[in-house]
Amino acid sequence: MNVQGEIRADASARVRGTIWGVGLGPGDPDLMSVRADRLLRRARHVAYFRKAGRPGQARRIVEGMLRADVIEIAMEYPVTTEIPLTDPRYNALLSAFYEDCTAKLRALSEEGHEVLVLAEGDPFFYGSFMHLFTRLKGHAPLQVVPAIPGMAAAWCATGLPITWGDDVMSTLMATLPEAELVRQMQNADALVIMKIGRNIDKVRRALRAAGRFDDAWLVEHAAMPGQSVQRLSEAEGRVTPYFSIVLVHGQGRRP
Repeated sequence: MNVQGEIRADASARVRGTIWGVGLGPGDPDLMSVRADRLLRRARHVAYFRKAGRPGQARRIVEGMLRADVIEIAMEYPVTTEIPLTDPRYNALLSAFYEDCTAKLRALSEEGHEVLVLAEGDPFFYGSFMHLFTRLKGHAPLQVVPAIPGMAAAWCATGLPITWGDDVMSTLMATLPEAELVRQMQNADALVIMKIGRNIDKVRRALRAAGRFDDAWLVEHAAMPGQSVQRLSEAEGRVTPYFSIVLVHGQGRRP
């Protein structure tokens, strides 16, 4: 074999690095899994999502846990707040963003580097990591570390069980059309409503229409600094922060 052939053979035999989707849990580092903690403290490459100009919630959670020589890869979301979700440009912009992030991670993997992608909550539960996973599958070794989702921390913060017996629980996005929110709220026993933020007034109207408003709780920054727990009726007229969840507890069968 000539020298050029040997170089090609060496390149094809190179071991690709694993890309890990590491769930960090709801926000308190004490609620992180032992596996996630162990991986983070030895990692050489750590990637995380954030808004431009901000450190990012995932990065905040792991503050003080990373090696001094860690290489950080900040994946900054494109500005999308001025584009409606129904506008085709919204998906096109995000798709291009995820393709770019995927290319960077795949290149690191092909160079033999192991990369940890930080995921708030659980990596496979409404998170951005899923969009990388589907694009990387078949092109790089992948591992996922599960974690406590933020909604679990929220319902524990209320001090009340979220479901009993045969209760049906629905997880709803506040970005859904109002009529769909009402329908789902009427059909489920227990409710978890996420992505509140600017949609809070729509959520209030939908809960009232479904006859569930008086039983709703608002949890802000669950398992994070500044956690707040109150009846939704006590937060009338207020815009909620991004890390907010509205809950309605089930009242099902009990022994």
